[in-house]
Parts: sequence; structure tokens; C-alpha cells
Amino acid sequence: MLEKLAQVEKRFVELELLLADPGLLGNQKEYSKVAKERSDLEEVVSCYRLWRKVDHEIEQNKEMLNEKDEAIRDMAKEELSALRIQKEDLEQRLRLLILPKDPNDSKNVIIEIRAGTGGEEASLFASSLFRMYNRYAESQGWRVEVLNSNPTGLGGIKETILLIEGRGVYSQLKFEGGVHRVQRVPVTEGSGRIHTSAVTVAVFPEADEVEVEIDAKDLRIDVFRSSGPGGQSVNTTDSAVRITHLPTNLVVTCQDEKSQHKNKSKALKILRARLLERKQEEQHSEIAATRKLMVGSGDRSERIRTYNFPQGRVTDHRINFTLYKLERLMDGELGELINALLTHYQAEALQATG
Repeated sequence: MLEKLAQVEKRFVELELLLADPGLLGNQKEYSKVAKERSDLEEVVSCYRLWRKVDHEIEQNKEMLNEKDEAIRDMAKEELSALRIQKEDLEQRLRLLILPKDPNDSKNVIIEIRAGTGGEEASLFASSLFRMYNRYAESQGWRVEVLNSNPTGLGGIKETILLIEGRGVYSQLKFEGGVHRVQRVPVTEGSGRIHTSAVTVAVFPEADEVEVEIDAKDLRIDVFRSSGPGGQSVNTTDSAVRITHLPTNLVVTCQDEKSQHKNKSKALKILRARLLERKQEEQHSEIAATRKLMVGSGDRSERIRTYNFPQGRVTDHRINFTLYKLERLMDGELGELINALLTHYQAEALQATG
């Protein structure tokens, strides 16, 4: 590990020298690339330099143990104990920092929420999940944009697609993909029986045009009139857009905006993200398996998480983690659950690297 860290520090110094080169300032694209690489290495280099400083102080205190003065020896012993704990903590942090990075971690995300089995109750829970992610995004200072939504007449959502923009969004939300199961008494249930419903969530990193090039001849674009719940006309022009990517048969529909141009732009954003996800899964199928982000048919049995309202309990089945804070979680307080997932998968990655 130390050899690898020394190489990382050497590269960091090289990048700092490059950024100080006046010749690089004239090439904005190359300058941005170098600046990003330096920024990506900064945390691990700072931690490594602190580790070296602590290691040096440990050696100095070991030498002080040979001093004749008892007070100096006692002080050295006390400092050694604290320094060794600090060194251990820094080593653990360094092991995590040098783990292979998910190249998508710094990206924005596109989240698709769809009602699965359970009829109107599933649609109502899809609406609850939309609110949960929206509230969490607000607490993190992220920006949320609804790319497409298909509401029901009773306040539920058949499907909604969100773009969430901000620092490290994908790194925190990438484990949300899967089937979310809810157990509760529906408002329409007179006998008080608990129903089980399911909602599927898919999480994609936002793709830019450089990563996924879309040839115009590979697209079939249809326009039609938008409609809301109950067949109500949203507007009187053909502003809704449906894009079919012919080579993959992927279909994206957007109708939230009154402008056909805006709906087309949003649809292409969603299509690009789906194509990037497909491309990455083909290239790194083993990563997709490790992340366990595949969404099934929406059947109740294919679940990653259960929200049990009568017990006020939420359980993530992948890591066998349970919280009795359901109402707070549904209000956007996802931090504890997200941290538990991150810690679990980091521990798995550490174990895999030996």
C-alpha cells in the first residue's frame, strides 16, 4: 500500500507543476482535465502526508523512551498511545481512499420511480418515494428537476423520472435501485387489512454527449398531445415527445413541458443515461452484479427494502439493516441508511482486495 501511495503523491506533485505551467493555461480543456485529476488525488495525498508525519512522531517518541528523565518517558508513553491510535485510523482511511473508484460517483443521477404490483396503493407509495428523495436532495443542497411524470387521479404516480444534480449525488444514491416493498393499510381499505405493494426504482448516472453519441438517423421521434389524469388535456398543441432508439428499441416519453423542444431535450437526457448504463453493464457486467442495482419485474418478492408502516420499520434486505424511524426516513432523513450501505460495500471491497 505504501508503494502505491508514494506513486500517487509523485503523480500529485507532477500535476501541480503542470498546473503552474503558463503553456497549459491556453488549453482550457486540457487544463480542466489536469485540475480534475489533481483534485481527485488531493484527499488521499493529504491523508498520506499526515500519516507520514504521525509515523515520524511515533519514532521520535520511541527514542524519548530511552531518556533518563522519568517525566519525559511518561510523556512519551502517553503521546505514543494517542499517536498509534491516530496512525491506525489514518491507515484505515487510506485503505478506503485507494480503493478503485466508481467512475460515476461524481455524476448527477437520473432516478426512475415506477408503481409495480399493488394498483393504486403502489402508485401512492411511488408518490411517497418521490417526496422522500426530493426532501433528501433538498437537505443536501442538490437541485431536482422532474423530467417526466405520469400522475394518477388520486394523488399517486404511475411513473416519474427525476434529474438530481449536485456534488457526489451518484455516490450516495446508486444503491437505491431495486424493488421497494411497502406494507401498510391503504386509505381505501375499510377492514384495516395490511396490503403489500411494490415500487421499482432505477438509478442511472447522467451521461454527457461525449460519453454517449446518438446518431440522429437511429432515432424515431413522434409528437403527440399531452394528457393528464382522467384524460384532461394539458395543452392544445402536440408538445409531448416520444423517442425510440432503433438499434436498442429503448423508448422514452416526455410530456411535462408545454414546449416540444424542452420535452425533446429532456427525453434525450433520459435516453443518453439509459444507453450509458447499458454500455457500462456490457463492459463491466461483474460491477453490475456487485452493485446489485438491477430492477426486476416489480413483483413483491424481488425486493431490496421493505417499509412496514404498522411497525414503523424499514429493513434493507441486502445488508440486513433495520431502522425503526420510518416516518423520519419517509420525510427525507436517508443519511443513516445510506451510510450503512456505503460502509457495507466499502468493507466488501476492502475484503476483496485482501
